[in-house]
Amino acid sequence: MAAPDRRALRITVVYLRPGLTFERKLLLPRPVTVAEAIEASGVRAEVAELRAGALRVGVFSRQCESTERLRDGDRVEIYRPLSLDPKEARRLRAVVRRGNARTTAK
Repeated sequence: MAAPDRRALRITVVYLRPGLTFERKLLLPRPVTVAEAIEASGVRAEVAELRAGALRVGVFSRQCESTERLRDGDRVEIYRPLSLDPKEARRLRAVVRRGNARTTAK
């Protein structure tokens, strides 16, 4: 059995959405960028909505550029677009709460 290459990086690429969890652990040669890790993971081939266009990406919950170089043990995350603006979501929850308060007070 060959010894592991000490220069290789252990990288994990993840993409999550309701009904789908993509997680791929990779061993990649140094140096490697976020974009290269995503390409090596095969996520674009497996997940239709990622095949075209630019991706919002990050490393350990910190948004970054796809050209950023990775370090050993990094987790590359591919972010989905928000389905609802956070401010709008708060406004809608407040409307629902006010409506529930009125019906319980009667």
